[in-house]
Amino acid sequence: MTKKEVLLTYEGLKKLEKELEDLKLKRLEVADRLKQALAYGDISENYEYDEAKNEQAQLEGRIAQLENMLKNAKIIDEDEVSTDFVNIGSKVKLLDLDYNETFEYHIVGSTEADPAKKKISNESPVGKELMGKKKGDTVTVNVPDGIVKFKILDIYK
Repeated sequence: MTKKEVLLTYEGLKKLEKELEDLKLKRLEVADRLKQALAYGDISENYEYDEAKNEQAQLEGRIAQLENMLKNAKIIDEDEVSTDFVNIGSKVKLLDLDYNETFEYHIVGSTEADPAKKKISNESPVGKELMGKKKGDTVTVNVPDGIVKFKILDIYK
């Protein structure tokens, strides 16, 4: 099985590293809660123990996921992002040809995608269609609401 490369901006890398650090600290707190719950004796009806065990399982799962992502991370050097065509790390200004509205998006890897913050994944329908396109190109995207057409007005860092 090939490992999937995790594409990250430097900002995204720092965010994941911080989350991992915070979770490792929380791991110690949960371990203390488990010790305290065990000190109460019979664990068969011990709500605190069950709760701490469940939290520990979730925590360990997320820690393993983050460590794997960081191990397979490929950092996108935004200084090296070309403005000649759309790629991961590009910021694009688009014109919706049906509604005559402009939008700006930052194309990022799927790990960092956050549409509310105008960060869309290169694997999303819009991101996929934009990849490799140039300023002035028109793209047609099949989205859940139908088909939308965008014109690329600008590509910048």
